[in-house]
Amino acid sequence: LILIGGFVQLLAGFLAFRKYDHLGGAAFLTFSSLCAGPVSGHLLDMGTGNTEGFTAGSVAFLVLNAFLIILASSFNVVLLCVTLAMELLGVCFLLFTLENLPVPFETVVLIIFSTICFYGATASLANCMFGKDLLLMGPPLFTVRSSRKDPQEPPPCVCPRSHCTSGLRAIAELLDTGAVCGVPTDTVYALAASCKHPQAIEKVYRIKDRPQEKPICIFISNLDQLRAAAPPISPLLWEFMENVYPGGIGCIIQKGEWLKKLGVGAGYSRVGTRDSIMIRVPDLTVLVHLIDMTGPLAVTSANPSGEVDSTHHDMVISRLGHKLEGVLCDGESDEVVASTVVNCTKIDESGISIVREGCVPAGKVMQIFERVKNR
Repeated sequence: LILIGGFVQLLAGFLAFRKYDHLGGAAFLTFSSLCAGPVSGHLLDMGTGNTEGFTAGSVAFLVLNAFLIILASSFNVVLLCVTLAMELLGVCFLLFTLENLPVPFETVVLIIFSTICFYGATASLANCMFGKDLLLMGPPLFTVRSSRKDPQEPPPCVCPRSHCTSGLRAIAELLDTGAVCGVPTDTVYALAASCKHPQAIEKVYRIKDRPQEKPICIFISNLDQLRAAAPPISPLLWEFMENVYPGGIGCIIQKGEWLKKLGVGAGYSRVGTRDSIMIRVPDLTVLVHLIDMTGPLAVTSANPSGEVDSTHHDMVISRLGHKLEGVLCDGESDEVVASTVVNCTKIDESGISIVREGCVPAGKVMQIFERVKNR
């Protein structure tokens, strides 16, 4: 029963980390290790007939969990009850090693522990799945004072909602003036800068601490924009792009002066490499409308280089908001990983190659290409 409880706590911990809740995730993972540790120690002691290690582990369990009780008091009532139940469980472990554990006490503690674990896990799963508090977790007994002077202090940058036309217009106006903004995409959140402002693209590198040798791609709103620019693209590549756009696949193609007809303008030298450029058409209505208002955007993921992608606008604001002029808030992202990048520069000679596998599996991309080539 204790091992099952530990597994449930492990699951809850990973769910909390998935929701960018480091405090809750660390607490649940610690509880999981506390559950597994004493039981494993007891199994080892049973083989040797020595209970000293198990006794020492139980005492350490009680001391560490006492600190977790204080921590849980600032989180919610359910987590506090879990830590209290864990403390009672630790007392059971200790009494067991001293051969003085009353059976009724053990039964009551296990019932309490099982009930709280079941409710806590169910509440966490339900609330995470539906994005709202369906099952109450209870308020914290006390809160840690914020380092900010004013609890109502506004966010560090402009943060309009994506469903408001005024919000979309506000971000478009910022981009047109050379600002860098966080925007939602059909995969994860991204940093966007207008291709008309090379200094804004340069700023993206500084914000992310991105190596200069890593190129930045561009987003356009539809394939007709690309046709109007008349790039020297073969029929096979046109057909392939028609099958993957819009969506989470970006195609690397040959760079050329036609990009200026596309609206890239002064940012020509700051996007892509000297010879190639990755272009993507996102499958997200709000972003397509934004691109229609601003022209092509230079885009890269909204996270410090080397760190995980941002999957919610709150993550963008908390990590990079103080360096940005605005963030277009659209809630949870549709994906947890970035797009898949395909090199199409030699599609007619040797086919395509997968540069980065993202939200679209490499196998699916190759199936699309084979189907298009055979047709």
